[in-house]
Amino acid sequence: MVERGKIEEAVRLLLEGIGEDIDREGLKDTPERVARMYEEIFGGMETSAQECLSKTFTAQNNEMIVEKDIIFHSTCEHHLMPFYGKVHIAYIPDGKVVGISKLARTVEVFARRLQIQERMTAQIADAIMENLKPRGVMVMVWAEHMCMTMRGVKKPESRTVTIVTRGEFENNSDLKNLFFNIVNS
Repeated sequence: MVERGKIEEAVRLLLEGIGEDIDREGLKDTPERVARMYEEIFGGMETSAQECLSKTFTAQNNEMIVEKDIIFHSTCEHHLMPFYGKVHIAYIPDGKVVGISKLARTVEVFARRLQIQERMTAQIADAIMENLKPRGVMVMVWAEHMCMTMRGVKKPESRTVTIVTRGEFENNSDLKNLFFNIVNS
């Protein structure tokens, strides 16, 4: 649970630490605004993927289902800076499917936490495997990390790509290639 009072105090200290006047007109309400923002962007801390993936439907189709271009925003746990991009998910059902919006909601559960991209990719795949029990899942995430583009090496537009495979995707090059073809179309 987000503790607004602690966040507001921390923001006041941060502003003082960088030499700002915390009583300046433009900054007076900043600690409260930041606390409300953190409550929103870290809302995934209090949500589980199981809530998103619990409502399933019987399906005769046991072929690959792909949801691509799910836009997300997250926060790097190393620098507390944003990273953002797209998630592509494929799964092969085993008699049950989930509503497509639930895949995007699952992405949000994990993106709205302090994160590293590698862990987030695996968490999405593992949540789908655990809750839907499909024959396989593949998740690909590409993201731009502000901690790399705005500071440090300052390489704008560089992207990090992470891929996780589970089940039938792990050793099946044809399935992987089909997924990549769909994502790139």
